[in-house]
Amino acid sequence: MASPPRRVSSLLYSLLPSSLAPNPLFHALPIYPLLLSSVFSPSPSRSLSSSMAPELQQDGETLPQNNNTYTRDHEALHKTKVTVVGSGNWGSVAAKLIASNTLRLSSFHDEVRMWVFEETLPSGEKLTDAINRNNENVKYLPGIKLGKNVVADPDLDNAVNGANMLVFVTPHQFMEGICKRLVGKIKGDVEAISLIKGMEVKMEGPCMISTLISEQLGINCCVLMGANIANEIALEKFSEATVGYRENRAIAEKWVHLFSTPYFIVTPVQDVEGVELCGTLKNVVAIAAGFVDGLEMGNNTKAAIMRIGLREMKAFSKMLFSSVKDSTFFESCGVADLITTCLGGRNRKVAEAFARSGGKRSFDELEAEMLQGQKLQGVSTAKEVYEVLSHRGWLEFFPLFATVHEICIGSLPPSAIVEHSERKPEL
Repeated sequence: MASPPRRVSSLLYSLLPSSLAPNPLFHALPIYPLLLSSVFSPSPSRSLSSSMAPELQQDGETLPQNNNTYTRDHEALHKTKVTVVGSGNWGSVAAKLIASNTLRLSSFHDEVRMWVFEETLPSGEKLTDAINRNNENVKYLPGIKLGKNVVADPDLDNAVNGANMLVFVTPHQFMEGICKRLVGKIKGDVEAISLIKGMEVKMEGPCMISTLISEQLGINCCVLMGANIANEIALEKFSEATVGYRENRAIAEKWVHLFSTPYFIVTPVQDVEGVELCGTLKNVVAIAAGFVDGLEMGNNTKAAIMRIGLREMKAFSKMLFSSVKDSTFFESCGVADLITTCLGGRNRKVAEAFARSGGKRSFDELEAEMLQGQKLQGVSTAKEVYEVLSHRGWLEFFPLFATVHEICIGSLPPSAIVEHSERKPEL
């Protein structure tokens, strides 16, 4: 059972985004979403002025403006519907966060659909049926109630039907196939957000997942990244995240509104590529940190690996996209996410086991044994980054990234993680 929200200590208050911290109203953090509610999501019924909602004629009779039936129908018509595409560990936590807010905010439909890649549990029961019966994802997030307004649906088309806001949170290697299935079934005015950490590498170069979604589905796509170990957020421990957006600040604020809770603080940043690349590349550094842990090299070595990794993350991002902002690396999606992923998280955990085996047990074998169906992102991302570096002649500028991939495929031993020669990128 999660403990009820408490007032944030002065230490946590000091960690709040600068846009919020100076205001004494935010000392009592649990009121934060309520204040946002009054600012960013006016009730549809409240927006109906006399000029916008004239008296209605029905069967020769005049209906008053305050007719309850009219108001309810109007509100229902304009409520925002949310669907979460994905139901793994992080997807289930995202559904929990969102569901708590759709119940509270009048501008959203209560029900949150969650698309589930159907599986059969050892008991013989379908995963979807188990989620709907128990109100929890018994395989990927056991023991955590998602909210009775979360409805699991194994039919992707049905799950997204009528949705105004789509939250994508699946392993990145599945996203191209999912987008192809949804082509022509999503309206252009639908807003999307990607919680996916990874990228696609094509002949023409790297493609970020948010770009893949936008191009294939013809919709705007923001991103949400941060120091977010899912199980800790599920237990309602204080955490932060960053929403990256392109131009429309109002849409970013709507996503902030949808995800924010007293224990989960979300800040918007106008830098989609920077936010997304931070979330993507930190998994490669976490693999390196896992190698250090598996070889028992100590905290000094691990800190050095994290510093070099952050430098390569920044250099790689800015070489790919000149628009990436330096300040993004100091948001939750940047250095904070790097730290938490290198201290915990599945990539570090499996890489540690890989190093302890001397590289004799494959990542595929360890993933199947240790993650109960969850997928690693760091190994595949390291391969994709390596392909970009090789194709563009950048390998010598990114010794850490290159070494991680070569260790993962068995070309180098795990100990090579500290044997490479360091060279600063010539930007």
